[in-house]
Amino acid sequence: MDKDQQQEILEGRLRSAQLKVTAPRLAVLGVLSSNGHQDAERVFFAVATSLPKTSLQAVYGVLAALVAAGLVRKIEPAGSSALYEARVGDNHHHLVCLNCKRVEDVDCVIGESPCLTPSNMLGFAIQRAEITFWGLCSQCQLVTAAP
Repeated sequence: MDKDQQQEILEGRLRSAQLKVTAPRLAVLGVLSSNGHQDAERVFFAVATSLPKTSLQAVYGVLAALVAAGLVRKIEPAGSSALYEARVGDNHHHLVCLNCKRVEDVDCVIGESPCLTPSNMLGFAIQRAEITFWGLCSQCQLVTAAP
């Protein structure tokens, strides 16, 4: 897919969410579409190259608007900054390395949302479940196993 086609897709996603198409929104959505699980600072640095007048605060505002519109998902792994990803609307969870903090997507084992049912729902109508699996990624396992 060439750059113009990707731009059209991103513009269409913004319009379908009834958001105004702006350069900062396109840039942030583009960064997250090609590089998931980014914190706001990384998004800012990636966007700043093409939009040098943007600010970290502006990126936070764009991220909040994209999350509210359902175009971006915010995850908050314990012990790290909030991360953002453009993979939304499916039932996936996350693997997080305890050592290097790498985050990877993992599909739900059962495949239906929610994939877990609490032992006592206490009157709640469950709509989704967010699961984070914590462990060591393969690279960190090699490092810790080395003498």
